[in-house]
Amino acid sequence: MPSAHIDTFSRDHLPPAALQPEFLFELPELKFPAQLNCATELLDRQVAAGRGARLCIRAPGGLVWTYRDLQDKADRIAHVLVNEMGLVPGNRVLLRAPNNPMLAACWFAVMKAGAVAVATMPLLRAKELKAIIEIGRVTHALCDASLADELQEAVLASPGLRQVRHFNYAGPDSLERAMQRHGEPFTNADTAADDCCIFGFTSGTTGVPKATMHFHRDVMASCLCWPPHVLRATADDVFIGSPPLAFTFGLGGLVLFPMSIGASTVLLDKAGPPQLLEGIKEFGATVLFTAPTSYRTLAARGVELRRTPLRKCVSAGEALPASTRALWKEATGIEIIDGIGATELLHIFISHDEAHARPGATGTVVPGYHAEVVGDDGQPCAPGVVGRLRVKGPTGCRYLADERQKNYVKDGWNYTGDAYQRDADGYFHYHARTDDMIISAGYNIASPEVEEALMQHAAVAECGVIGWPDAERGQIVKAYVVLRTGHAPGEAMVKTLQDFVKSVVAPYKYPRAIQFIDKLPRTQTGKLQRFKLKDI
Repeated sequence: MPSAHIDTFSRDHLPPAALQPEFLFELPELKFPAQLNCATELLDRQVAAGRGARLCIRAPGGLVWTYRDLQDKADRIAHVLVNEMGLVPGNRVLLRAPNNPMLAACWFAVMKAGAVAVATMPLLRAKELKAIIEIGRVTHALCDASLADELQEAVLASPGLRQVRHFNYAGPDSLERAMQRHGEPFTNADTAADDCCIFGFTSGTTGVPKATMHFHRDVMASCLCWPPHVLRATADDVFIGSPPLAFTFGLGGLVLFPMSIGASTVLLDKAGPPQLLEGIKEFGATVLFTAPTSYRTLAARGVELRRTPLRKCVSAGEALPASTRALWKEATGIEIIDGIGATELLHIFISHDEAHARPGATGTVVPGYHAEVVGDDGQPCAPGVVGRLRVKGPTGCRYLADERQKNYVKDGWNYTGDAYQRDADGYFHYHARTDDMIISAGYNIASPEVEEALMQHAAVAECGVIGWPDAERGQIVKAYVVLRTGHAPGEAMVKTLQDFVKSVVAPYKYPRAIQFIDKLPRTQTGKLQRFKLKDI
């Protein structure tokens, strides 16, 4: 397919064809044309079809944008990127902001310009941002002024990134001021369906982040599989949720999916349970995306939620306990739609609708995908036998120049790192992760990354980090710490180390439990045996 990319970094660093999964386009709607730009499909077509005046995005403080408003903002930002910041198709643009309308406009501007969006979690620190900038060879950045400090520190250490604009402030060099200079429509780049448009970064179990590469066709495929076959929302629905747009779960649930059907979305810069509850009530939200942790907390407000138009609730990011499903159903009368997705595959590939939910089951395969549970020999397991989950469909894993590609993709299948069993009716039941990834309240946290942060403190001689079962968060990060001579264990040291980790890496990664021990379990060659920490 004729690529629009002048900067060919993405295409040049795709995994070898032999290490990529088999891609399936079995549904008729997945037969994409050679040239495809997802901004044209999701945004411009809505306006061209006469739906420009429809409500598109709302946010606290009275901000209301129609589809035409969002198109105008995205066009102006695309002009700034190309005409003032020197962007060419294929360049990588780091996006940094809490969930807000300007972040959505920046994302569409990057799509329109034919560049690659590299969205980052708001809580990331300079060290983590620097790694992303280096791995993705990021050339441009658009950043909310409220998050400027950590990015500025990363930029000083990243010579390849020199074009930075900030928004949501009134300075003369702001993105908004530059947007005022460009009022004409923007002609979208004529991108190929297989031109990369997203680097979705995910934590590796080694602590080194991996960039998952997604094409324009992948974005559209994610809108054409799970949403119409499982979610079945309508143009009159109002979406709301907690996952950051830097998570593909959030990008899909709060931007891609509502816009693919002409619905509206509510973007909250703070989206804890109290803010979600107020948002649902204030904006009349009907479709909620959040993690099991939030559902457990919000269930206590079931009487209030029953008075709202909320009608569809989606859970992903971590396993949904059967008790949480039952608690929510009793509190609100709504059956949660569960699902499992992965950044590597962009969004949900196993799920169920409200009518086919089963306690303890994630669901069945989403139309467009295939999934199996297999043993170590690669052969399908019998019903009820726990094995490794593998998946294939119209989306799949392409790590950017990363040796770990060969571990995720084998024989054309994506191996997700999850242990599942499949029952005789085709329902998939989650058991555990098959690696050292900790999933806490929907966040992926790598044990080695937390260990490295702890080891930077002068009091820590060595440490090991694991996930510990927790009724509220699914898992919490638990650290086993050996202190250096002269440092005393106790509550004061626990708080000192927790505060230190929060200052070094994203705060959600800090160890909520710390146990002081005299010696870590290791092999004869000195390798840490994390699995033995659970028995200490």
